[in-house]
Amino acid sequence: MPLDGFTLSFLADELKEKLVGGRVDKITQPERDEIDIMIRNNGSNMTLLLSSTADCARAHITQVKKMNPLEPPMLCMLMRKHITGGRVAGIRQVDSDRILEIAIDHYDELGEHTTKFIICEFMGRHSNIIFTDVNGRIIDSARHVNENMSSVREVLPGLRYEKPPAHGKMPFDALDEQALKAALDNSSGMLRSAISREISGMSLQTASELAFRAAGNEDARIEEISTAAAAASIVRELNGMRSGVDAGIVYNTDNKPIDINPAVYMSRAYLRRRHFGTLSEALDEYYRERDLSERIKQKSAAIHRVLKNNIERCEKKLALQNEALLGAKNLDDYRRFGELITASQGMIKKGQKQCELPDYYSDGIPMVIIPLDVKLSPSQNAQRYFKLYQKARSAQTLAAEQVQKTSEELSYLEGQMENLRKCVEESELSELRSELEKYGYMNATHNRRSTKQLPPSTPMRFTSPDGNTILVGKNNLQNDKLTFTAEANEVWLHAKDIPGSHVIIVGEGPSDSTILFAARLAAKYSKAGAGSNVPIDYTLRKYVKKPSGAKPGFVIYTHQRTLYVDPAEDRQLRGEA
Repeated sequence: MPLDGFTLSFLADELKEKLVGGRVDKITQPERDEIDIMIRNNGSNMTLLLSSTADCARAHITQVKKMNPLEPPMLCMLMRKHITGGRVAGIRQVDSDRILEIAIDHYDELGEHTTKFIICEFMGRHSNIIFTDVNGRIIDSARHVNENMSSVREVLPGLRYEKPPAHGKMPFDALDEQALKAALDNSSGMLRSAISREISGMSLQTASELAFRAAGNEDARIEEISTAAAAASIVRELNGMRSGVDAGIVYNTDNKPIDINPAVYMSRAYLRRRHFGTLSEALDEYYRERDLSERIKQKSAAIHRVLKNNIERCEKKLALQNEALLGAKNLDDYRRFGELITASQGMIKKGQKQCELPDYYSDGIPMVIIPLDVKLSPSQNAQRYFKLYQKARSAQTLAAEQVQKTSEELSYLEGQMENLRKCVEESELSELRSELEKYGYMNATHNRRSTKQLPPSTPMRFTSPDGNTILVGKNNLQNDKLTFTAEANEVWLHAKDIPGSHVIIVGEGPSDSTILFAARLAAKYSKAGAGSNVPIDYTLRKYVKKPSGAKPGFVIYTHQRTLYVDPAEDRQLRGEA
C-alpha cells in the first residue's frame, strides 16, 4: 500500500492535532532509514515514527518499541544536538504531494530562537528524511544523493534543499471541476489512469475508488462515460471523503492485510475491513508484522549465505571422503597378496610382471594372479603389499573418522538453517549469529548497531486441545535452556534423526492426545516440516543428556518411543498463546 498524497493529508491533520506544541524529549534511529522522535504533549508521551524505507515509507505515531544501536548514526546525533528540547511548531503537507514538513522551534547554542525542519519525502525508492536549518540548508539526510545518483537534484549536507520536480498535476484539495473535465476530454483509456495522472496525490487504489464512484465501475473507460458528469462526481466525492477520516485496514480473501484507507472504499466493499480510531493506529498495525518480517529477511541474508555455502562445502567434502572410504576396499587383498607371496617365494623370480599362486585363504584353494613390481625381489614385493595394506588401513580409519566428523558438522549446519527459518525476532537472529561466530563460521561483527544487548529470546508457546502448555524452541540456545530447565518427568520430543526443535510438554502425565499434538508440533518445526509421516521420538526429560563438549542443541537420549505423524497445520495452531 503506497502512502499517497490523499492519505497523507489525513495523516498531516492528525499529527498536527496531536503533536503541535509538544516538546521533543528523545530522538533515536533504530534503522538507517527510520527515525523515532519521542514527543510529550498535553500530558501524554508519543513516539513519531518517520520511515524512508522504499516499500513502506510513512509517518505516524507508533507503539512499537525497537532496539537502538549503541552508537547512533550521524543524522540522529545531529537531530539530538539541534532539536532535543525544542517544540513542534507546525506540521503540514507540502503542495498536496507526498511530502510532510515538520517545523521544530528551539534555541541554538547562542541562545537565539530559531527553527529547524524535518522534511519527509514518501516517494517509493526515492523516499528520504531530510533535516534542514531555517534557511533551507541541508544539515543531514537519511539518504545522501550525489550527482552520479541523480541528475535532477542532489541531497547532501551543506546544499540548499530543493523540492522534487513538480509534475503539473491539479491539487486534489483545490480541484477545479472545469479544469478536470478539460483534462478528461483530452485523455483516453481507463478513467482511473487519467485520475491518477491528472490529480496530485492519487495512488492507483484511490483513483480506482473515484472511478468506481463516478462511473460505477473501476474499470470504466473515458470513451464510455460523460466527462462532465465524471468530473462533477470526482470533485464531489473527493470533498465528501475529505470531510472526515474513517481509517481502516482491508483484508483479502486469505485474511491478509492488503491496504490502508482513510475512508471506506466502496470498490472494496466485498472485502473485510477492520476499523481503527486513527490512521496512526491502522498504519502501526499494518506494518508491525510486515516491517519486522522484512527486517528479519534483510538481516538474515548474510547468515543464510554463510550456512548455504558451508552446507555445500560439507556435502562435497563428505562425497570425497566416502569415495576415499570406498577406495580402501582393496585393503584385505593387499594383506592376502603379501602373505601369499611370502609363503611361496620359491615359486617367484625377480623380474616377473605377475605370478600365479594358490590362494590358501579361499575355499578350494584356487589359483590367483598377483601383479608384481619387476624391479623388486619376491620378498620386497611382499613388503610392498604389506605397506599398501598398512596405508590403506590407516586411510580407511581416517576416512571413517572424517566421514563421521563431517556428517556431524553437516547435521549441525542443517539444523542452524532450520533455526534460521524459525527466526521472527531480532534477538533470535542475534543469538544464532553469535553461535556461528563462536564456532568460526562467521566473523565477529564490528558494526556497533549490532552490538546492543538484546533481551533473551523466548520459545514458542502453544496450548494443546486438553489445555496443556507446550513449549517449542526456535534455536540451539533456546533448545538447551528449554530442555535442561524442564522438570525431570516432563515429556520431551524431537524429530528422529532430523534437525528440528526441542519440544517440552509442561507438567507431568500428559494425555495421549496432548503427546500427539506435541509430536505434530515437533514435526512442523523440523526439517521435515513440509513432509508427512515424520518419525518423532519422545521420552521423559530425565533421560535426555548432553555429552561433554557437545555443541548447543545436541543431546543424546534413551527410553524413547517413536510416533509417526503428519506436521501440524496452521489451523491446528490457533491455540498459540
